[in-house]
Amino acid sequence: MEVESRLDLLIENKLLAADLKAIAVKVKRGERISFEEGVLLYEKGELGYLGVLANYIREKKNGNYTYFNRNFHIEPTNLCVYDCKFCSYSRLIKQKEEGWEATMESMLETVKGYDDEAVTEVHIVGGVLPQYNMKFYMDLFAAIKRHRKDLHVKALTPVEYHYIFKKAKVDYATGMRMMKESGLESMPGGGAEIFHPEIRDHICKDKCDADQWLSIHEEWHKLGMHSNATMLYGHIEKFWHRVDHMERLRQLQDRTGGFQSFIPLKFRNKDNQMSHVDEVSVIEDLRNYAIARIYLDNFPHIKAYWAMISRDTAQLSLSYGVDDIDGTLDDTTKIYSMAGSEEQNPAMSTRQLVELIKQVGRHPIERDTLYHIVTDYQDYVFEEKETEKVNYYSLPVLDNH
Repeated sequence: MEVESRLDLLIENKLLAADLKAIAVKVKRGERISFEEGVLLYEKGELGYLGVLANYIREKKNGNYTYFNRNFHIEPTNLCVYDCKFCSYSRLIKQKEEGWEATMESMLETVKGYDDEAVTEVHIVGGVLPQYNMKFYMDLFAAIKRHRKDLHVKALTPVEYHYIFKKAKVDYATGMRMMKESGLESMPGGGAEIFHPEIRDHICKDKCDADQWLSIHEEWHKLGMHSNATMLYGHIEKFWHRVDHMERLRQLQDRTGGFQSFIPLKFRNKDNQMSHVDEVSVIEDLRNYAIARIYLDNFPHIKAYWAMISRDTAQLSLSYGVDDIDGTLDDTTKIYSMAGSEEQNPAMSTRQLVELIKQVGRHPIERDTLYHIVTDYQDYVFEEKETEKVNYYSLPVLDNH
């Protein structure tokens, strides 16, 4: 096995520092690394070393598969009661003229617009406003499921749920149960940012804290349901803040097993209150993906979004622990350009996406939300008429994914 041989060579390298070799041995044995070792990886781990470890774990868990899915997004509003310093997307209520507020009818029309498309998921996330309350979203989820029963509803983050449950005077367990009964099927991972209060109090002080974010996901997992988790990295946090963030996620995953994927979201400094903070390099992006794969040993998947980090970086990430690049047929979001992404109005055909994955020797798999295989594209023969657009993007500046 090539990846195992590379790991063995790394362990046998006499020039490798003893503490890094000890971590490599743990990875080979399938043992968990400690908090201190996670920090050490950030401080001393060179990209090549981290790639060998992360790719070994990636292929142990998911083989050569690289996943994507077909979904579309609904963004009810970009107006928000919260004032997150890193956010390039949302507008405060006092900036109402710069925003939008979708009606339930218009959102249902968006859903109906995909009736003839082979999408498997609708992803709903946006700003937080009083009128988008608990009843509104329960009615919306129920209406979507009535219209298209097979469409998976992935919607809202703990930031939104904390707000609407508080207004409705229901506890988290009751609220999540009612959402499930209304048609909610999974939760995105947004709003996590950085859990530690040293950082959270500076960049997003007024929204739900780490314990509340984790508690809402835990209640959802107790219902037998799944969700994702994110981390906004590359701004004012230190390395140990990242490890602290992942440690809290790892502990919750030990208890519930409900997380499907972890999504590192790169801080972008365009048109927000943290524009003075430089963005990290591509090397740091790849190091961060790799360390996440090594540290989060109980997470099935590590996900990246090519439209935010570029196609080339996304290809590289597939050798540094990433096995999922997500996806959508939708081309209406404004979040890319507002956040300063590498790809403006990104779009690829399915054929182009499959070729992008194959170019780096990976096996392209279209999945549904719960990672069931929809289409195996490894030996798939495209017809000339198959030119539908497939767009891939992250929403790293708001409470998403």
